[in-house]
Order: sequence, then C-alpha cells, then structure tokens
Amino acid sequence: MTTRREGILAHIASILAATSGINGVYRSRVEAFARDEAPVIIIEPAADRCVPITTCKLAWTMDVAIVVHTRGNVPDTLADPIIQSAHSILMADRTLGNRVIDIVPTTMDPQRDKADMTSLWQINTYQVSYRTSQSNLATG
Repeated sequence: MTTRREGILAHIASILAATSGINGVYRSRVEAFARDEAPVIIIEPAADRCVPITTCKLAWTMDVAIVVHTRGNVPDTLADPIIQSAHSILMADRTLGNRVIDIVPTTMDPQRDKADMTSLWQINTYQVSYRTSQSNLATG
C-alpha cells in the first residue's frame, strides 16, 4: 500500500500528462535529458510539514515542485504556455479528485543553465494540504 503522499504525487503526474506542448511527465528523474526531449515536466516532492489535529489525525502540508524544462532561443517564452496549461489542469479540481484538502500555487522560480543558456528549468511550487491517520500514512 502506498502512502497518501505518493498517491497524490502519482495523481499529479498522471493528470499533467494532458499538459499541452510537452513530450513527457517524469517523477523525480535523475538522468540527464537529451536535447530533443524538451519540453518536459518533472514532478518532485519538496518539504513536508505536519501538525496533529486530533488524537487520531495528522494535517500535512507538502510543497510540490512542478518543473517545466524547455530549450530554445527564448526558453522562458517557450515555457509560458506550458506553465499556463499545467496550472489550469491543477486548478480545475483543487481537491485532486478528493485526494487533498486543497492545492495552491506559492512560487515560480526560473533557473537558467549557465552552461547552456538555451535551457530553462522553471520551478513552479504548489502547496498541497492533506490528512492522514496518525498511525497509518496510507489512510486519511
């Protein structure tokens, strides 16, 4: 049985496959991308924070990085419609199919590759709120 956290991340990757203008969606990819693979989206968990809300429940806040990788003469311009499409998909159902309490965007951070200025890693962070049982991270 997977944790609620992993189920949420898998669901985000699944729905973002419908993002316009991409060649793929990856979860925490560690291999380098070939030049012809871009544009792609990478889903990465960031920080998780937890507070007990009752004797049996935990309230979690997870930061999820939705990284849009593009290559081109003006990579930030290439990333813009992809970011818009992905954002629209995520905001269409802010409960992510009743998996979470809410998802909200928090930051957008463009990162240029100094060795290859045609490469952009646009990191779009979303804060996801969800709950689990205190004794089992797979149940809510």
